[in-house]
Amino acid sequence: MSLLLRRQSGIKALILKIPKNPFSGTHLKPSQNPLAVLSSLKRVHLFKYFSTQAKKFPEYEMPSVTWGVIQGRKEKLVSRVIICDYLKGIGIVPDELEELELPSTVEVMRERVEFLQKIGLTVDDINEYPLMLGCSVRKNIIPVLGYLEKIGIQRSKLAEFIKKYPQCLHASVVVELVPVIKFLRGLDVEKLDLGYVLMKYPELLGFKLEGTMSTSVAYLVSIGVHPRDIGPMVTQYPYLLGMRVGTMIKPLVDYLVSLGLPKHIIARIFEKRPYILGYDLEETVKPNVECLISFGIRKEALASVIAQYPQILGLPLKAKLSSQQYFFNLKLKVDPDGFAGVIEKMPQIVSLNQHVIMKPVDFLLGRGISAEDVAKMIVKCPQLVALQVALMKNSFYFFKSEINRPIQELIEFPDYFTYSLESRIKPRYHRLQSKGIKSSLAWFLNCSDQRFEERLHGHYIEAETRGPAFCMGGKLELPGNEMVSEEEDESDDEILYRRTVSL
Repeated sequence: MSLLLRRQSGIKALILKIPKNPFSGTHLKPSQNPLAVLSSLKRVHLFKYFSTQAKKFPEYEMPSVTWGVIQGRKEKLVSRVIICDYLKGIGIVPDELEELELPSTVEVMRERVEFLQKIGLTVDDINEYPLMLGCSVRKNIIPVLGYLEKIGIQRSKLAEFIKKYPQCLHASVVVELVPVIKFLRGLDVEKLDLGYVLMKYPELLGFKLEGTMSTSVAYLVSIGVHPRDIGPMVTQYPYLLGMRVGTMIKPLVDYLVSLGLPKHIIARIFEKRPYILGYDLEETVKPNVECLISFGIRKEALASVIAQYPQILGLPLKAKLSSQQYFFNLKLKVDPDGFAGVIEKMPQIVSLNQHVIMKPVDFLLGRGISAEDVAKMIVKCPQLVALQVALMKNSFYFFKSEINRPIQELIEFPDYFTYSLESRIKPRYHRLQSKGIKSSLAWFLNCSDQRFEERLHGHYIEAETRGPAFCMGGKLELPGNEMVSEEEDESDDEILYRRTVSL
């Protein structure tokens, strides 16, 4: 007890040395509670300490609260009415702002509206998403826009970006925006492409990393998509990050597998053309597959057709096939069965302009080949209709002047026009001449360089056999049940002779 009395008297003596009470402005009275005064004094010193620290680092000083002083209920209602009248006066409908806390003065609201208009938004744009008026210019809008500009979105396009995704103005740069950008960079999206990706699909900034984005990437990698190809895929088609695996991606993959496409082939298709992931399975893909079957394409050939021309799954296919089938029948004398065979070998024809098709056809007709024989040639080798006439002229001139054989051989082997004159036809033909060997066009053209050398050094001319054929999901199978090795499978010389033409 005596100890407590001594402590209280010591504290009282210390306080009596303070000239004034910082709160009351008068001298401290001995009757005041010394512990309460000491506590108040400590708070004052802490306040002064942090105030001086804030002045030392002005760049970290937070702006004033935009809705101003604390108001009572009556003052808030009056301010809200004034602000709503102001918004109505400039054409903004404030109905959606009823539950939103508005600034205390109309000047602050005017500042927000004028700032949004200055970056390119109109009153109609604000009416599309009035909740953006709840964002502070200094605490929300300026930090977000500054960060968007930093990652590559041009200042002139900021208004367009906000029109597409105004919710970004509510986001925290550090907590919400930065992690998404780091995730995209982790997928190998180039830094220079970030602005392009976000302009195409700004909703990415609102996704959770552990949600749809991670699962869609993980599933694509699981079916064989190379992880390093994910970045280019996202750059080309960022919408794949917003696709749910269970309802969108996996059903499409399962359906393609049911048509005979191996998963690693599907993975290659997605790597090159990721927009195919966006084709609606029920509305587009399945009806197009059924359309192909209705036009005579065999079910066992569907996998090959899709692998050669994946875009066929998303075209308005019925109209295109109907138009091309009628054209082939009327102009080229190719019947519907022959047309189905043409599509199986070269499905790109469904998108080929009819004017382009007629150029090589007219060239062949001009060389004295009958319309019926031209039709046979097209059915055997549809690539003819996509060749450049200048190259065909050079090959035909060499055939007539050097090889000097009947036109019937060209009709039987129209693939002759698809081979390079300088790199294959001339060198091989001159080798045959030097050896004194006479053979058909197919015998010395439709084989690899290695096979051609073996034939040249053989003791007899082997019988004619069919050329290489491609089996979906397997190796290139040669006549005689010989399987091509891994090295030969990747070589340019062993590519099947019915080359697909990129259109």
